[in-house]
Amino acid sequence: MTNKITVYGATGHTGRFVVAELVRQGFTPIVSGRNAEALKRLWPDFEARPAAADDAQALDAALLGADAVINAAGPFAVTAAPVAAAAVRAGIPYVDVAAEIEANVDTFAAFGHALTPIVPAMAFYGGLGDLLVTAALGDRTSADEIVVAYGLSSWHPTPGTRAAGKVSHDRRNGRRVRFADGALQYHDDPSDQEDWQFPEPLGTRRMISEFTMADIVTIPSHIDVPSVRTAMTLEAAGDLAQADTPAPKAVDDAGRSDQTFVVDVLVRTKDGDLRASAHGQDIYAITAPLAVGAVRRLLAGEGRTTGVASAGSMFDPADFLAELKPYLTVRIASSTSGS
Repeated sequence: MTNKITVYGATGHTGRFVVAELVRQGFTPIVSGRNAEALKRLWPDFEARPAAADDAQALDAALLGADAVINAAGPFAVTAAPVAAAAVRAGIPYVDVAAEIEANVDTFAAFGHALTPIVPAMAFYGGLGDLLVTAALGDRTSADEIVVAYGLSSWHPTPGTRAAGKVSHDRRNGRRVRFADGALQYHDDPSDQEDWQFPEPLGTRRMISEFTMADIVTIPSHIDVPSVRTAMTLEAAGDLAQADTPAPKAVDDAGRSDQTFVVDVLVRTKDGDLRASAHGQDIYAITAPLAVGAVRRLLAGEGRTTGVASAGSMFDPADFLAELKPYLTVRIASSTSGS
């Protein structure tokens, strides 16, 4: 008998990738979300269990008999806590793909003592960078500074991305956020730019130096580091800022867009700099094997803890990244020279 996995948000852009990946890996999806009609129309071959995020009884029914749940429904400020709470009541693992910084902070605060594994931000933003950083560090548990540079060729945001971004913007009253001096800091400082030398095939790109993503929550949750910074290519940041940038358009049978990416991490330590990178296609598509891989490992007993933990803390990062080779090209290198 195959494991049954409830996908909450199964009609969304990322949710559709997650359902397809579950099928590819031999799981049986149970599709759930707020729109019963859309669930049945999009996924006629799977059991549909509609549930609103504020309906605890319906969420319990959506998870009944499931072995785990993947939450792909943003804004996660609305869905993460109730779906995770339903997973705890059901005694099953919870994984989400949240890129919302404040929602991730809330999840870490609320579910630290849960008796089942809770893995937030198991996605392109938050999860992948955390795995790369942790793999680069090896046995080390601290660093002086960590930078995650996102080399996106473009960024055509989904409606879900735009909705989540608005929620985050409103929650912080339009202020910017950074992780510095060991804590989240909200501020109104102007953004700076820098040139970043990515590994090939991307090369040198102009970047927004502080384009803050979920990595500032996931990485310091288990790495002792005073500063975590994320940077974004100027072109991708510009795409996101434009209200008329269209949603992603599929260019292959897997539904991926033609967007390419390189994630390049720099870890500064007293013994020298450590580097790791990954490149692939479509930031939304790559989230699916990250989330499904997490569920598969949790169900196989490969999670390192119960309660809430990020990707790099919950799993063996080098092993996880090695299994993503069909989807990513990963390079991990280190240098003992100071910089």
